[in-house]
Amino acid sequence: MNKIKSIKYSVGLFSFLLVAWGFYRFLFQLPEEIEELIVKPVIWLVPTLFIVFIREKSNLASLGVTVKNIFPALYFALALGVVFAIEGIVLNFVKYGGFNFAANIGDKAIFASLGISFVTGISEELAFRGYIFNRIWQATGREWTSNLVTSFGWAAIHLPVNIFVLGISVEAIVLNLFLTFIFGVGSALVFARTKNVFSSVFLHVLWEWPIILFR
Repeated sequence: MNKIKSIKYSVGLFSFLLVAWGFYRFLFQLPEEIEELIVKPVIWLVPTLFIVFIREKSNLASLGVTVKNIFPALYFALALGVVFAIEGIVLNFVKYGGFNFAANIGDKAIFASLGISFVTGISEELAFRGYIFNRIWQATGREWTSNLVTSFGWAAIHLPVNIFVLGISVEAIVLNLFLTFIFGVGSALVFARTKNVFSSVFLHVLWEWPIILFR
């Protein structure tokens, strides 16, 4: 595919997500189940798949949807995910003076929360690592430049939820965005090593818990 078109589509998709998701976060706050299982796939996945299938005439494999390297994908995700999991436990302990994991999970069963995290990971990782990072990397041939640029974008797209939904302090917002950026770097790293988007999805599930536990 033409490199200029790859960059154009990637920037266009990012811009759409930043504006559409930002306005949604500003205007609405539906139950988490509706947001993550219905609204987010519509806003994040539909335009991504439209570009892939209609504009590029490509397929899901171009997003890293494959069974190839599935075990390395799991290993990479688990290895890096342990770091995020420990981080979440430490932050939870510091905030509550003990382990209080139910504080931000609410009344939902832990497996329900994990299921929602998994669906969220599919929507976000297909769009960001599977498409935006992957296409920019293919167009430029520079993995780390593509990684850092898309990770900054990844952090920026999570700014609205910190401001309009979580309602946390400026210091907490800065920390959350830093953690989000670090995750973006790690997620793109495991994707680049495995060429399998499920490595990023698995890592996403493990990463989300430090964010949840720190709220």
